[in-house]
Amino acid sequence: MKPYVILSAAMTLDGKIATETGSSNISGEKDLERVHELRKECDAIMVGIGTVLADDPRLTVHKVDASPEDNPVRVVVDSKCRTPIAARITNKDARTIIAGANEYKYEFIVSDRYDTFTKRGVDFFWSGDKRVDLVSLMNYLHEEGIEKLMLEGGATLNFSMIKAGLIDEIRLCVAPMVVGGANAKTLFDGDGYPLMDLAVKLELVDSYLLEKDLILTYKVIK
Repeated sequence: MKPYVILSAAMTLDGKIATETGSSNISGEKDLERVHELRKECDAIMVGIGTVLADDPRLTVHKVDASPEDNPVRVVVDSKCRTPIAARITNKDARTIIAGANEYKYEFIVSDRYDTFTKRGVDFFWSGDKRVDLVSLMNYLHEEGIEKLMLEGGATLNFSMIKAGLIDEIRLCVAPMVVGGANAKTLFDGDGYPLMDLAVKLELVDSYLLEKDLILTYKVIK
């Protein structure tokens, strides 16, 4: 068993989620409000360590009216346990779970950083050898009572999740801009598929304009 997983992202018309320098201010204010309403609906929100290091997000509900109880559980996929002590995602605004890989477990749990995190109430889940086993992580989260999970991952985590068959729905904001750049991050990265026949297939189930942005909702065909 696993949670129902919704990938939420904003991208430019040419499929970029950030520029080569990391700038990622893509969608408008109304879309940010839409995203925070979705956060309120979800039991958890998950990002990769790259997002934590680049953006230092809070991953709370603060763009719309909300109470502390509306904040989802925050999950960080962090195989090498690189989450900084000062990361805002480890504050006490909501429960935080850091998922690490077994190879890095011992070195981390004997460190001062581990003590600091546990004193803040941060929980840890260990799976996989050098990389977090995402299937095991999803099973664990389901056992923890998480039924709906919002994925705000970067390009690598997004592809790992969809390749493992763990994404059920994709909600996209497509902004009317083009940034280009061979090294700019796209919505999905990773190894990719060698043939179009192997590509993950989607079904468009909703679309509408939100000010200048185009909002698209797809179901993943399994």
